[in-house]
Amino acid sequence: MLYEMRVYEAMPGKMGALGRRFADHTHRLFTKHGFHVVGYWTQVIGDSNRFCYMLAWNDLAERDARNAAFGADPEWQTARAESERDGPLVANVHNELWRPTAYSPLQ
Repeated sequence: MLYEMRVYEAMPGKMGALGRRFADHTHRLFTKHGFHVVGYWTQVIGDSNRFCYMLAWNDLAERDARNAAFGADPEWQTARAESERDGPLVANVHNELWRPTAYSPLQ
């Protein structure tokens, strides 16, 4: 199993819109395309403009195939374009892939 942690740094004033896009569109489309969502988070202490989420993958091939299908989905392309009508929502994306250790309770 691989775990992907993505951290989005929202554009100033866009954190609410980013959260709404995930709540109203992205999560449902992730489910439609077979993404294994571990969770979504916002920071309680630290930067107030960070939105984080974690996905679980069986392997890199699954990740690549499901991301390609998601990215090509016309419904996603429309939702993204409409949510960014007044400018981009995300300034930076930090992405990491992690593999649990042999002794990790999370496999």
